[in-house]
Amino acid sequence: MNERVLHTLEYDKILTSLCEKAGSEAGRRICKKTLPVSDRYEIEKLQEETASALARIERKGSLSFSGIPEVGDTINRVALNATLGPGELRKVASLLAVALRVKQYGDSKDLGETVDILTERFSLIEPLEYIAREINRCIISENEIADDASQTLFGIRRQMRQKKAKISEKIAAIAKEAAEDERLQDNLITMRNGRYCIPVKAEYKSKVPGMIHDRSSTRNTLFIEPIEVVELNNEIRELEIKENEEIERILQMLSVSLIPEIEHLKYNVKVLGELDAIFARGALAKGMRAQRPKFTDDHSVVLKKARHPLIHPKQVVPIDLELGKNFNLLVITGPNTGGKTVSLKTMGLFHLMGQSGLHIPALYGSELGIFNEIYADIGDEQSIEQSLSTFSSHMTHTVEILEKADENSLVLFDELGAGTDPVEGAALAMAILNDLNNRNVRTMATTHYSELKAYALTTPGVTNGSCEFDVETLKPTYRLLIGVPGKSNAFAISLRLGMSEDILTHAKSLVGEKDRSFDDMLSELEDLRREAEEAKMQAVRDREEAEKIRRDLASEREKFKSRKDKEIERAREEAEEILRNAKEFADETIRKINKQSKSFNMKDMEEGRRELRKKMDEMGSKKTEKQARKSSHKAGDFKIGDTVHVISMDLKGTVHTLPDKKGQCFVSMGIMQYKCNISDLEIVEDEIKLPEKVERTGAGQIRMSKSFNVSPEINLVGKYPDEAVAELEKYLDDAYLAQIEQVRVIHGRGTGALRKAVHDYLKRCRNVKNFRVGEFGEGDHGVTIVTFR
Repeated sequence: MNERVLHTLEYDKILTSLCEKAGSEAGRRICKKTLPVSDRYEIEKLQEETASALARIERKGSLSFSGIPEVGDTINRVALNATLGPGELRKVASLLAVALRVKQYGDSKDLGETVDILTERFSLIEPLEYIAREINRCIISENEIADDASQTLFGIRRQMRQKKAKISEKIAAIAKEAAEDERLQDNLITMRNGRYCIPVKAEYKSKVPGMIHDRSSTRNTLFIEPIEVVELNNEIRELEIKENEEIERILQMLSVSLIPEIEHLKYNVKVLGELDAIFARGALAKGMRAQRPKFTDDHSVVLKKARHPLIHPKQVVPIDLELGKNFNLLVITGPNTGGKTVSLKTMGLFHLMGQSGLHIPALYGSELGIFNEIYADIGDEQSIEQSLSTFSSHMTHTVEILEKADENSLVLFDELGAGTDPVEGAALAMAILNDLNNRNVRTMATTHYSELKAYALTTPGVTNGSCEFDVETLKPTYRLLIGVPGKSNAFAISLRLGMSEDILTHAKSLVGEKDRSFDDMLSELEDLRREAEEAKMQAVRDREEAEKIRRDLASEREKFKSRKDKEIERAREEAEEILRNAKEFADETIRKINKQSKSFNMKDMEEGRRELRKKMDEMGSKKTEKQARKSSHKAGDFKIGDTVHVISMDLKGTVHTLPDKKGQCFVSMGIMQYKCNISDLEIVEDEIKLPEKVERTGAGQIRMSKSFNVSPEINLVGKYPDEAVAELEKYLDDAYLAQIEQVRVIHGRGTGALRKAVHDYLKRCRNVKNFRVGEFGEGDHGVTIVTFR
């Protein structure tokens, strides 16, 4: 891609955001060099890497690559058989620590044996744990080697500590003796030229025999090595030489251990940097809520709810863009600051990102073309008076684009033809677009020229687009509408701003009849579009509501079927129990008769037979009781809203329709409605009827009114606890006043917070006798049955 388009479309800002997601310098270098490619295989490979990194981040959290040091020169020194210093070895250990952390993160077993494009990279990382452990054991810091790095070093340092302890003892004795005549400047031991000395006042130097190693700046203090510790200092010096030699040997040993692992170290450096950059792409996609795009073979583009990544998420307006399927050239019109330039940049920037392996912030299913080059001539117009040099600059760039663009290119023009005479500018813009359209070049252009709107309406392969503008608020909505040219809003805006109607009437008269007709046509198209869009949104809402009702009905049907199956199974088990007992009794009776025993008692046998018959009659009556019961009510006894008991189902319901000629009516049970015959229904008398002669005034009249209006259930699903409790309180008062014995509170299951709030209130409600969670067929744990006192 040409550098100009990368800067024009602000691709460098995307790379800056990408670099911020990397954890190492190596990763940031790779991110900074990320550029679009045009090879489909390479693009898909990069996209697969990003998708795999994003999937791992979402499953296991982010992966840190911080702590990767720059060890390129260190590895080269190892290859030359050089001895590394403690600092260099610590860097190698740090590299290996990151390698171990990354390899453990990438273990496929932790992903449920999932294998992706990154699995091989992770598997080939060599943490060289034994080398890292040895380096960390021997080297404490860049300036300190551990005592136990070797036995020899441990012995040397033990001797040094012993010698130093003897020196301290001797100097302490000297200091005690010198304290009597104040020969010492300070009662302390100091080092000069690597020798242990004591500070002596200059006038007393003859009284402290030894070697003078230094003098203070005031020349009042001499630093003397007492003669008594000279030999000990010599011995310490010899031990220090041995210590340095042993440290050098340890460093050399650690450095030599790295020589066979040079290739592993180089691979670790390379792959950790690559993985850092890949996971940076995944983290950027997660932060942008981006999706992997599909890539087409015909350079067609479909962007669904595309969001420009450089606009704040709370301010960006998602747009739908299309190019290359039904048309190759899109002409966008609309007011300034209405989003035309953002639409252009979104189209171009998404292709730069997609062809660089970055996901795009759009809905899943968005499609991008693969272009060898993207050309963009974009510059915000700051004034209606543009200089000739500005126009010349744009034309120079346009000429270059026309020379280089082909069917594998994407061309973006902002305000094509602006900056010169409107008539000439419109004609020139139309000719340029016509040339690109004839050459099958995918092109987007923004304009204010009405001539280009008409050109897009009448030319095959070209279509209009517009950025919506709200005349009522005088603000753009930033929504891009494909297939609808933008209409002029100058007169409407001027009128809203207080312009005289006389002036506007005169202005309209100066506009040609053809232009007025065209503008009127655009207004009609805009009205039709809005009506169609509103109808579409309403259809979507209706479909969603119908789907919810269908799911609820299916759920209730399943519950009913399950209950029916359970009842049949229970009846079958009872029948089998009766038969089994009868058979056992018969077998026992036959055995007793066959024995012809003297102890056989016919009276006992007859008593047992009667008991079994009684048991069979009881169990049989339970089975047929429901079928035997018939309602004695007539059709005229039933009213809509009556609470009834469905005998065959042993459930309560509410009459939904009046009985027909055959005595059939619909009864509501929960959200389900069933067709029942009045012979299967019993009216539940849960009202206390007032005597006919009692005057229905005051409380009595209120109670009768409530009894007809209060529903036997209340639905609180979807409400906040506080809101639900307030509504429940009023409902229970009404139900109690209406003398309803039992009500049904629907709160749903959910998290259980609403049910807890309802139960907490019921516990302290003085009118409530008791309450319980619903049983099967009543709503289970999604409802609470409340009984009044």
